[in-house]
Amino acid sequence: MLAVAVGWHIYALTGSPFYLGLVGLAQFLPMFVLTLVAGHAADRYDRRLIIRACQFIEGAGAAVLAAGSVSGRLSAEAILGVVFVVGAARAFEYPTMQALLPNLVSIDLFPRAVAWSSSSVQTAVIVGPALGGLLYALDPSVAYFAIGLLFASAGLLVSLIRIERRRGEPGSADLRSLFAGIVFIRANPPILGAISLDLFAVLLGGATALLPVYARDILAVGPWGLGLLRSAPAFGALTMSIGLARRPLRGRVGRTMFVAVIIFGIATISFGLSTSILASLLSLAVLGAADVFSVVIRQSLVQMNTPDAMRGRVSAVNSMFIGTSNQLGEFESGLTAAWFGVVPAVVIGGAGTILVALIWMRLFPQLLRIDTPEG
Repeated sequence: MLAVAVGWHIYALTGSPFYLGLVGLAQFLPMFVLTLVAGHAADRYDRRLIIRACQFIEGAGAAVLAAGSVSGRLSAEAILGVVFVVGAARAFEYPTMQALLPNLVSIDLFPRAVAWSSSSVQTAVIVGPALGGLLYALDPSVAYFAIGLLFASAGLLVSLIRIERRRGEPGSADLRSLFAGIVFIRANPPILGAISLDLFAVLLGGATALLPVYARDILAVGPWGLGLLRSAPAFGALTMSIGLARRPLRGRVGRTMFVAVIIFGIATISFGLSTSILASLLSLAVLGAADVFSVVIRQSLVQMNTPDAMRGRVSAVNSMFIGTSNQLGEFESGLTAAWFGVVPAVVIGGAGTILVALIWMRLFPQLLRIDTPEG
């Protein structure tokens, strides 16, 4: 909801696509700068308190935007400032949330919990933009107020979680502690392989960044078609995540993850070559389903094979990889589209994703042979 409201608002104020790019940059920079500090904090302090503080900060940011909309004094620069603060809060929230989940369920239920978590995220991806756009159409302040209320509610709900308090890791935030997550990942090839596979696969397969071009120039379906195209991957991901929650994977999870990445690449190529809206929607739905398959397996492998005292720092590095791949993946798609054309760029990206999966099978044979999420 916040992404839709901020994007529409800042474009209405400036009429500049460059400012839309600055919105993404304002979110990415604090995540990139604060990742290691956020991971260290998640391993030293009560994770529930960190998440609650982040939710309240994000809610306060939405309240500032609501007040500025009512007064009519909200500038594009002020919106970017709020987005930067929200991005800083999310830099702490995301890895802490990932590290908290294994404390809430038993190991045997963890893969199913990850799948349900993914389904909730995909539901938000589908419902959130539509609801945010509807509320913004009523009035920008209404949208921002509702967003702030939801953030505050989330913070209060986190406060109700009851788990056994654990003592944070002793010691100061020195360089050795800050970089401990990176050191741990490098020393564990299966975890390094899973995280880096996602980084390069998403980096090369970022076809969704070019959806507006397909909607307008190739499929000729207009804005309504663009909305359908954007929802299709989330719909496929939601369907698959619910299926994984009901019937979690039991064996050969390493091989299954590689197969899912290859299917992701094939679906990307299929979408790139499609000239039919129905075929394009089907390809994007398969793409989203394959993506969530690999996400659930990767998160289960990373969290279940990382000691609790290290989960915050490892999750922070994982979050940085995911954020980098998403942001740079969009940039890569735009750059290759400018060089080779839109369709060749998408096809090259899909082929590159398949090639990465095949190379990673040779580089990380331990990951390929993993049978269960417990490793």
